[in-house]
Amino acid sequence: MWVRRVATISICLVFFLPLASCDPASDDPSSPATVSVTPMQKPATSHTEELNAALAKTLPFGDRKDFEDAQRGFVATLPNPTIVAEDGHTVWSLSGYDFLQQDEAPASVNPSLWRMAQLNLTNGLFQVTDRIYQVRGFDVSNMTIIEGDTGVILIDPLTNTETARAGLDLYYRERGEKPVVAVVYTHSHVDHYGGVKGVVNEEDVASGKIAVLAPAGFLEAAVSENVNAGTAMSRRASYQYGLTLPPGPLGQVDNGIGKAHPKGSITLIPPTDLISGTGQTRTIDGIEMVFQDASGTEAPAEMTIYFPQLKALNVAEIACPLLHNVLTLRGAQVRDPKLWSEAIDELIALYGDDVELLLAQHNWPRWGRDESVAFLANQRDLYRFINDQTLRLINHGYTPLEIADQLQLPESLTEHWYTHGYYGTLSHNVRAVYQRYMGWYDGVPANLNPLPPVEAAAKYVEYMGGADAVMELARTDFSAGNYRWVAQVMHQVVFADPDNTEARNLEADALEQLAYQSESGPWRNIYLVGAQELRQGPPEGISGESTANADTIRAMSIPLFFDYWGVRLNAEKAAGKNLVINWRFTDTSEEYALTVSNAAMTYRANWQSPDAGLSLTLERTTLNAIILGETDFGTAVKSGAIGVVGNGALLQELLSMLDTFDPIFPIVTP
Repeated sequence: MWVRRVATISICLVFFLPLASCDPASDDPSSPATVSVTPMQKPATSHTEELNAALAKTLPFGDRKDFEDAQRGFVATLPNPTIVAEDGHTVWSLSGYDFLQQDEAPASVNPSLWRMAQLNLTNGLFQVTDRIYQVRGFDVSNMTIIEGDTGVILIDPLTNTETARAGLDLYYRERGEKPVVAVVYTHSHVDHYGGVKGVVNEEDVASGKIAVLAPAGFLEAAVSENVNAGTAMSRRASYQYGLTLPPGPLGQVDNGIGKAHPKGSITLIPPTDLISGTGQTRTIDGIEMVFQDASGTEAPAEMTIYFPQLKALNVAEIACPLLHNVLTLRGAQVRDPKLWSEAIDELIALYGDDVELLLAQHNWPRWGRDESVAFLANQRDLYRFINDQTLRLINHGYTPLEIADQLQLPESLTEHWYTHGYYGTLSHNVRAVYQRYMGWYDGVPANLNPLPPVEAAAKYVEYMGGADAVMELARTDFSAGNYRWVAQVMHQVVFADPDNTEARNLEADALEQLAYQSESGPWRNIYLVGAQELRQGPPEGISGESTANADTIRAMSIPLFFDYWGVRLNAEKAAGKNLVINWRFTDTSEEYALTVSNAAMTYRANWQSPDAGLSLTLERTTLNAIILGETDFGTAVKSGAIGVVGNGALLQELLSMLDTFDPIFPIVTP
């Protein structure tokens, strides 16, 4: 077997595609959800069929250059593109996507998304240019392999150890085995570093044999970006990526930036060399790399790489052949499209006269100076247009939904396939820009303090004459193809009466048709998962992988851990409580005083409070073991791993105030 299993442990800390429960007894997140989809799915209606057919007539399907580029340099792939872990579960497989082999899109798939899904079906090892290879289609992201004088440099070792190992083994099979001399993480999202232990081992990194490069701030961003809202992000990610949907014309088709997310083991080796600014260079094994700091664009910590000897520019994920997310639908901090545009323009200024090859860590490359620079210029203008035109309409007094409904990209941009919303969309990106500059409040007084959803829904339905009257009108609108409104109004009926099966089914039918019409892979997934859960209820388990593993825990700082405890502090349980606990970590020489007062948790570093009712002395490794569920505080105290001075009951009192979170909370129902 050419893959190896690295154990993952589910805990309550997640950051990119978070799928673990805070309850140690929760289901294994790598197990498939117990959901059956096919029997309840419905075909496209005549309205959806007509809309998609009309759209197809407006698209330049005669332009096949992307298909030529996606296949260019093909070396080899696996006979059966399936990667299996040692325990037997399937980590990655393209065998379920055979339906994409037909040329014409079925009525249930937006024809533009169908084309992108076909392009993302290409897989295997590709020679990009002299010394540069890519493994594509073995994961949602790409692994780039640079041949040095004696070994190889790996850029972004995929999401899972299994997929990364399979990709490197394929390269070795075709090019011969060479030592890995360095790993580069272009940015802080897990699909660009999680497979690292599938291609290198930590001992070689620790000894200095292998360098690990990353942008400054990588570790903090990778560990902390989504920790505090991790459970909610996990739940929403299951919608965005369609994790409970089977592949098929009525199910999951594509994610835009790649086919799907793998379900394997995630690891992390901390970087040994941080790149802190644009213009910094490194030469490793005869290969010179010049870096650009692109942090704050697509990721909190991100960098691009130029290879002067090869005239090749790796743009990481800031210029993929699609419209990306200003705000990802799973939830995150809003990105800065102005800074994003400026970063792309800086690449043109720095390398536009010399570059002959443009490659990214998703999708496929572009060759030739003119094509590369034109692509970058259009991507630059795409993000600047979204930023500036949203601000223009904000200053005309328009609200987020009004801007999203009226703003259209100019034809000079939409004529290029690579500006289409396969991942991000213009609609949700302009709302993100509004949020970045103006916040959640749209300026309408009636929206300042509205009733909460359930109460408002009940009043809406009452005012409209009751559920039966609303549903009769909604069925008429459904027959007329007004699916956006039907979904909106049936949402009110379902929230007013979640046991109304007819309302749930009608909303599901409307969401399903909206999915079939969507160009964006995530929009399609979100609508279909919503329809699925309205018909069948939430899944009993979550299909996917946990990014929260032992490597992540070891990378967390103590302040980050205490911050997460603060998020879990139940204000009602903590009301009236006042306690102070001193913490001393002997192996890291860190000291903290943690305080609970006024139902809030705070801490101070490099200090021991004289008012502490309890002082604890332990090693950081002991805290890691507790977080990972390998032991607990009581056992550690009894074994002597934790020294206790003062009232030991205070620790149990603190722990009793902390909430655990249900990873499958309701979304389409109250």
